[in-house]
Amino acid sequence: MPFRNLLFAFLSALGLLTAGSGAARAEVLRWAAQRDILSLDPHSVGSTGNLAFTNHIYEGLLRFSAEFTLEPALATSWEAIGEGLVWRFHLRKGVRFHDGAEFNADDVVASLKRFTAEGAPMRGNLPFFESVTRVDDFTVDIAVSAPGALFLNDLSVVQMMDAGWLAAHDSLKATSVAAGTNGYATFHANGTGPFRLESRQPDIATILTRNPDWWDKAAHNIDRIEFTPVVNATTRLIALLSGNVDLIDGVPLKDLSMVTSTPGLRLISMGELRMVMLGFNRRETLADGRPNPFNDSRIREAVSLALDRDYLVQRVMRGLAKPSDSLVAPEIAGYVPEQDYAPEYDPDRARQLLTEAGALGLEFSILCASDETVNEEATCRAIHSMLRKVGFAPKLDIALRAIQSPRRAAGEGDIFLMSWANEPSLDSFSILSQVLTSPESEMPVANFGGWSLPRIDELARAAREEPDTGRRHALQAEAISLAQKDRLLLPLYQQPLTWGVSARLSEFAMRPDNRARHWLTRMAPSE
Repeated sequence: MPFRNLLFAFLSALGLLTAGSGAARAEVLRWAAQRDILSLDPHSVGSTGNLAFTNHIYEGLLRFSAEFTLEPALATSWEAIGEGLVWRFHLRKGVRFHDGAEFNADDVVASLKRFTAEGAPMRGNLPFFESVTRVDDFTVDIAVSAPGALFLNDLSVVQMMDAGWLAAHDSLKATSVAAGTNGYATFHANGTGPFRLESRQPDIATILTRNPDWWDKAAHNIDRIEFTPVVNATTRLIALLSGNVDLIDGVPLKDLSMVTSTPGLRLISMGELRMVMLGFNRRETLADGRPNPFNDSRIREAVSLALDRDYLVQRVMRGLAKPSDSLVAPEIAGYVPEQDYAPEYDPDRARQLLTEAGALGLEFSILCASDETVNEEATCRAIHSMLRKVGFAPKLDIALRAIQSPRRAAGEGDIFLMSWANEPSLDSFSILSQVLTSPESEMPVANFGGWSLPRIDELARAAREEPDTGRRHALQAEAISLAQKDRLLLPLYQQPLTWGVSARLSEFAMRPDNRARHWLTRMAPSE
């Protein structure tokens, strides 16, 4: 079988075939992923997948459990002081970074300053942050702009780095995936977490090993994680079916039965928190310098009316997604059922609007990644066909996420596919502050279209300052309603997640946030 032999050689070259000893079989997790991580710098990009991976190496002051409840991590306790505008954190003693350095308040101060510095790529992920002060070696005070516990949710995304290590390697400034800036922290790591970095070869393999000095009681029994990106879905699936890997994400929807019918494998599938949507370039001009036609509301509405979301769900997503016009999933705090409805599909009206706008035959690009969201390439090809049928003349621009992500951030797509899961806050304030607000507000991290609605900025600022959760959610709902009416973004569906799991994993915790937490994973005893 030539193809199988070729696959065997391919996987061997990537170092995935580690079944050379009983110990390896029992304690090595072989994980094949549909995409590589973007960086080892935990402050370089807000990608959920990237942060989920680096969270095996780095940790925050607090963390979400598998049940989505906040629990202590590098801080043992915290309390609001004064009028609720300062949070005092008491740090865990006896914690050491992987190079042996002691964790203390200096590391918290350096990490937060790095994360929130002017121009830092993830600054908008911590919108309530004002300043951080060292009280003593194991106590810090963090000043916030408004009282309320939402700040704690946001803070969980900030993974702590060693101040001395950063200074020694000229890394006190965060790198940026979007800007294409790299540094020592892009390819090296020194955290406090349950696993240490052994080696990193971008696009080939990243190897983690157990941290025997981890402060927490290890629920896992893994000695080594071999993480290998395998972009081709068929290759990834065959690797699982043939027993060459233990875990894959992104099982192709058309091949789910191959996993469920194979002895020794199981399928994990559920609705993800992630909403998939189309965004528009809303700057004055398109990337090629033409006046921007998407600032005409008739053209944005025509795009929406041309999209047959039921077709996308039933045919492209195999019935496993849910069509929606909501910007947030039902599991997210601040979700409003009245804002979640099946958008209208009316291609005749779409063509009429195009004719009225004098835009029949309008040429533009649709920027998509082939490996970012589930079945993204197929989704984009279907959208391309739908738009052509009503009189648009779009051109598909598809490449790997590593190529398209910085291009999208730089405004190179006229229309682009994007998604949002509202993590880590699990609250609709996330998409409001980080996506819907204008660049002038200094809040967004993912306003890829350069849109600007002053009223949305006003509502975001009001929500940020509102301590009452009910009133805050009402402000957020008003802002999201404005975004829906303006067709700022066009939600398509809530995407499914699919993982293929070998029986070699006796315990594997997966939740709708689609984050692997291998400090909770257990390998079955070897035979």
